[in-house]
Amino acid sequence: MGEGGQGGDGGIHPLVDSLAERIRRCRDALPDLTPLAIDPELEAISGSLDGEALFIRNEVHRCRGLRKLHLETARLGAGLQILHCVFFPDPRHDLPVFGADIVAGRAGVSAAIVDLSPVSEILPAAVDEALSARPRVVFSQVRELPPWGSIFSPHVLFVRPTSPEEEQGFVEEVASFLGVLAEAASVSPSQAPSDPATLARWQGQVKYCKQQKQNDKTRRVLEKAFNPQWADRYIEELLFDEPAVPCAVF
Repeated sequence: MGEGGQGGDGGIHPLVDSLAERIRRCRDALPDLTPLAIDPELEAISGSLDGEALFIRNEVHRCRGLRKLHLETARLGAGLQILHCVFFPDPRHDLPVFGADIVAGRAGVSAAIVDLSPVSEILPAAVDEALSARPRVVFSQVRELPPWGSIFSPHVLFVRPTSPEEEQGFVEEVASFLGVLAEAASVSPSQAPSDPATLARWQGQVKYCKQQKQNDKTRRVLEKAFNPQWADRYIEELLFDEPAVPCAVF
């Protein structure tokens, strides 16, 4: 996790707040949206890291075509702030994984990433075409993907916004990605649990989750703030829970 944020006065960094609100507006417009039950111990979490208070809030929903929509906002003391969002598709639907993360602190926003990641070898054709056709915001600092970043699509955006204009541009990019996903989810047909395509997408999503779990930085922070057992539970049950085998569930 990096540095970042104009929130040195103790306030929420404007990008964290504005992005969370934009994601909620996009999420609330998705078809057949319903909240998912979440253990109260994982919904609002308080801890301590290096003598500073750590607070994490989680919101979890599902909708047509997507098995879990997860939005996490976290804050450490008056400095580090994180937004983490992943929308996982139902393997019966040919839809990508939506992911967006920002890391902000006293020095500004150090990382901002958004993508619609394929769970097969390539993105669904309609999604790929829509992403290719949309207007793009130009950012002055593009970051290199992590070693485990092979799960991302060619459209992934990983930047360090350097101005309020670029921060707002990132919010618009996220909204654009979510608009593409919403359109795809609204028309995506549901295939049988036993369909080979369903099983292939399930396997692809399991791979996506396993790749994300290779981000040791997240695990180290959670282990230090809480304990290794709690960190494992949080990562396995909430952050990157692997989808159940479709035939066994549906």
